[in-house]
Amino acid sequence: MTGEAGSSQQGSAQKTVLVGVTGCIAAYKTCLIVRGLQKAGVRVKVVMTEHATEFVGPATFRALTNETVGVGLFDDPSDPIHHVSLAQEADAFLIAPCTANVIAKIANGIADDLLTTTALAVTAPLIIAPAMNVNMYENAATRYNIGKLHIRGVRIIEAGDGYLACGDVGKGRLADVDDIVAATLDELGMSRDLEGRHVMVTAGPTVEPIDPVRYLTNHSSGKTGYAIARAASLRGADVTLISGPVPLPAPEGVRLVPVRTALDMMAAAEAAFRDADIAVFAAAVADMRPKKAAEHKLKKGVADAELGTIELVENPDILATLGARKEHQVVVGYAAETHDVVGNAQKKLLAKNADFVVANDVREGRAFGADVNEVLFVDAEGVEELPLMTKERLADAVLNKALQYLR
Repeated sequence: MTGEAGSSQQGSAQKTVLVGVTGCIAAYKTCLIVRGLQKAGVRVKVVMTEHATEFVGPATFRALTNETVGVGLFDDPSDPIHHVSLAQEADAFLIAPCTANVIAKIANGIADDLLTTTALAVTAPLIIAPAMNVNMYENAATRYNIGKLHIRGVRIIEAGDGYLACGDVGKGRLADVDDIVAATLDELGMSRDLEGRHVMVTAGPTVEPIDPVRYLTNHSSGKTGYAIARAASLRGADVTLISGPVPLPAPEGVRLVPVRTALDMMAAAEAAFRDADIAVFAAAVADMRPKKAAEHKLKKGVADAELGTIELVENPDILATLGARKEHQVVVGYAAETHDVVGNAQKKLLAKNADFVVANDVREGRAFGADVNEVLFVDAEGVEELPLMTKERLADAVLNKALQYLR
């Protein structure tokens, strides 16, 4: 295992995941899946179809894994029964992306290349992440074959919606890389440091209606909260994600509670907080809301004078309210500031009864919507500066910090 991959696996011998790659444009994402599994302490070996090599070469996976890459049934003279030895090594066999053709073969027991022959020989958990054109994905034959695999105990990580390589829009995109990694680790039953713990995360903005077409909101993308929820799930936690409206898919294995207004989020957070061991308040909750939303679209000018004089009232302070009620919970607050970042975070730490506050400077569009962030951890002991990092890495750093406070 390379130094970059690291290892967070606890306990028993290192697990081996055999990753299958089929002929799909999404094959490049398999490189990220391999890295994600390695970072969880997993040994990865790769087997490819001939068509897959037209998208990503075997040399790429050899470099990533430091392992030989299987393509042909007889490409390893030292191992005349290559598909059997690969199957015996695997603690799990993940095929991502998996085309409609390969799904059909496996569903019907057809084994005409190294990958499908290995799939027939493997006794370890089989995980399939489909990726294809929306019409192929929704075709009755494909749905039937996926259903057959599901009945036989194969774990299917359903494709996502979005813009497809062919130009169509719809279901067929390879599922999120982190969700595929999470599902694979779950099948491995790897020991994780948040196993048995409950984590509550609030994420995204709230929207406060003015009338049927207008509302008050903010720039929160939800990426930070979703990354924390995903990381907690990967580490074995039972996760409740309370999210304002954002265009992000629910992370694999996470209980998503969609909300819109601050009052909605308050009610959902109160319900989840009671059982939480760690409560992360990453949502950007609107401070104010219109006292009364109009039932019709307000017009400019004299027609609807109230459009220019909207009366606002304060929303509940979710972090302060639940922070005051904490018993065993670790409470993590967020402070998005434009000046005096440390000073304002220290005030929030005391006022909200948080265990620590994640603070950052959001001037000039920083943090909101970005995939990276640079933050400070502020607690009673002082201030810890973290370097610029992806929100995925930062999510683990937040959880690592929270673990220090678990009672």
